[in-house]
Amino acid sequence: MTKPTRTEPDQLRIGLISISDRASAGIYIDQGIPALRDWFTSALSSPWIMVTRLIADERPAIEAALIELVDLEDCDLVLTTGGTGPARRDVTPEATLAVATKEMPGFGEQMRQISLKFVPTAILSRQVAVIRETPDHAALIMNLPGQPKSIRETLEGLKDADGKQLVAGIFAAVPYCIDLIGGPYIETNPSVCTVFRPKSALRVQPS
Repeated sequence: MTKPTRTEPDQLRIGLISISDRASAGIYIDQGIPALRDWFTSALSSPWIMVTRLIADERPAIEAALIELVDLEDCDLVLTTGGTGPARRDVTPEATLAVATKEMPGFGEQMRQISLKFVPTAILSRQVAVIRETPDHAALIMNLPGQPKSIRETLEGLKDADGKQLVAGIFAAVPYCIDLIGGPYIETNPSVCTVFRPKSALRVQPS
């Protein structure tokens, strides 16, 4: 496979991997990728493109898909859904850590904090986030929940009835992380997700 030429260097390349034995076998329709596509459509105001994969809960397949999306598809951000629980076939975290060059434990910690606001079984989640680096490229890889509602809550965080942020979602920190690893500058729709960057990292300095 030939690595794509980035004709638009400011365009964020997002890889989405849904990990499910039943969905990959056609037993039921995958919900993870459509949920992520809808969320990014509403959340991002800067240019982006996505590459998707639907695969079974098999560690070699997950590792291969992660490597392909970062090394060959040149994705800056890769998100997985599914396969992060304690069941024997839940191997997404192991596959993610196997392809990593750096761990980013804060993302997994915050995901569990958000989910704990709803269910005590959030402590069973083993979601991780990592950086994968090649000689000329780097990407952030994060494991997300499998359910659309949980995906949205994890990315956006929790808000009250007036829209005031109660708990920050993980995506608030993603654009600055992508900045730091050399990726494109990401801007969002503040009504969906407000990004945090230090003042020195803002393209337009506040007056």
